[in-house]
Amino acid sequence: MAISLLTPRFITTIPLSLCTSAISTTHNNSMEVEVKLRLPNAVTHQRFSSLLSPYHLKTYLQENVFFDGANSELSSNLSVLRLRFYDLDVQCVVSLKAKPVISNGVSRVEEDEESIDPSIARACVAEPWRLLLIDSSRIMRRVREEYGIGEKGLVCLGGFRNVRAVYEWNGLKLELDETNYDFGNNYEIECESCDPERAKHLLEEFLNSHGIPYSYSSISKFAIFRSGKLPQ
Repeated sequence: MAISLLTPRFITTIPLSLCTSAISTTHNNSMEVEVKLRLPNAVTHQRFSSLLSPYHLKTYLQENVFFDGANSELSSNLSVLRLRFYDLDVQCVVSLKAKPVISNGVSRVEEDEESIDPSIARACVAEPWRLLLIDSSRIMRRVREEYGIGEKGLVCLGGFRNVRAVYEWNGLKLELDETNYDFGNNYEIECESCDPERAKHLLEEFLNSHGIPYSYSSISKFAIFRSGKLPQ
């Protein structure tokens, strides 16, 4: 038996036997701590990007697709399953995020990640139940066992695209995001750090010194997507 795969570039088939070896790289479950500052519009996004241009490392085109249990087994436990595709399916990462808290521009969320074969992942977007067949995935075992996903399996919630520019600045790794929702664009600076208050202070000092308005992000990108509207 094979999975029929349709992407913007080609049509192919994937044997189900590949599902046992779809996972290539694993990252242990950890607490992700990030500073998140929201920029009000495209003008401020471009200005920040121009100022940081000497420190630019790379830019990713991301596509984020989310899943829940058919009976909301994940969302009812403040969790979400995500497939993130990079640069037109060059890479894909499956993530399980849980118990998000965001306060004063600092986000904390439990995160478990694994790299997954992009062609397998793309097929699972079309038929989400196939994710549960990936026996080599620690994350999918957790989804089955910890969240009790039943016979009805998983459902695809849809998703959004994101353009992420990465910078190395003052010892910090900064990520400047332009997130494209069906209902509008959102602009945000993210910085993962073990000392978020210091990172936030450096960022705020820089933004203020250049007259760039900003606000503390109050909800996640996924929460914005599910609300169907941009934050005020």
